[in-house]
Amino acid sequence: MPLVPLQADILGPDFRVETISLPPDPEGPVVATLVTLAPEHPNGRAVLHVHGFADYFFHTEYARWWADRGYAFYALDLRKYGRSLRDHQTPHYVADLGEYFAEIDLAWWRITQRDGHRDVIASGHSTGGLTVPLWAKERRPAELTAMVLNSPWFDMQGAAWLRSPATRLAIERLGTSRPMQEIPRRISNVYGRSLHHEHAGEWDYDLAWKPLDSRPIYVGWLRAVRRGHALLHAGLDIDSPTLVLSSARSWFGEQTEETAATHDIVLDVEQIRRWASSVGTHVTSIAVEGAIHDVVLSRPAVRAQAYDVLGTWLEAWVEKVPEPATGDGS
Repeated sequence: MPLVPLQADILGPDFRVETISLPPDPEGPVVATLVTLAPEHPNGRAVLHVHGFADYFFHTEYARWWADRGYAFYALDLRKYGRSLRDHQTPHYVADLGEYFAEIDLAWWRITQRDGHRDVIASGHSTGGLTVPLWAKERRPAELTAMVLNSPWFDMQGAAWLRSPATRLAIERLGTSRPMQEIPRRISNVYGRSLHHEHAGEWDYDLAWKPLDSRPIYVGWLRAVRRGHALLHAGLDIDSPTLVLSSARSWFGEQTEETAATHDIVLDVEQIRRWASSVGTHVTSIAVEGAIHDVVLSRPAVRAQAYDVLGTWLEAWVEKVPEPATGDGS
């Protein structure tokens, strides 16, 4: 079924965009935004991508990689992020990651019912890489073919006391009584500078939507993330083939543009690999040497390796054509 004609997106005329209206929350009206890239030679399959924290969709190379393979590519800007952020809203704030299920549901309906795709791969980065499998466990959509999780946020990085029962209890209590209390933290803009083309990177994106200095973190939001971590750690039992991509190494020492360009300086990749098997029964975890936190924004040679990994996994576990029956009972 052909895609419904939509408005041109800021990424160019090949990318189409539509606004999804959602029920208002205490701050007022709420929307999400769905961006679409149609393939020149469609194979009937699709991808739905969900971004990470302090982020939005601008990954044209990633979208075109899928479209070149015949996949219709869709990306969500979640509520209060990127194209969906409104002046009256606190950027990125939700009290429960399950709030995002509404826009994922509506995007999934458009992909599967309106546009007729029966095989859909769900893709997520960082916080989106946690939200996507939580949604998949809750909804169990029949059309879900596989998942690709790019440096998913599977646990609280940092010192061990941050993951202690006492800290979890404090976050739970404060997140209930004072959800909008900001958590003090030192924020470096090294990662952002390593990405943006006006600094040390090669990517052109809107700094109002993805600031160099990240965004404030609120206790209620962190409580939502830690509850999501707990659900993941208990096991999600998703049987769809899942690829977990990460950098080979993290770096939490003094940050430079070089360490930011060759390590994950946001999350602990050992935690990612530790918890990858909690997603389900068919998980492939690959560490890409020299990759950064957002693996598909790594330096050209590194992300070429990442795409090779993705292509090999896709052909082996998702696009593999069953061998024909021999007819002799064997």
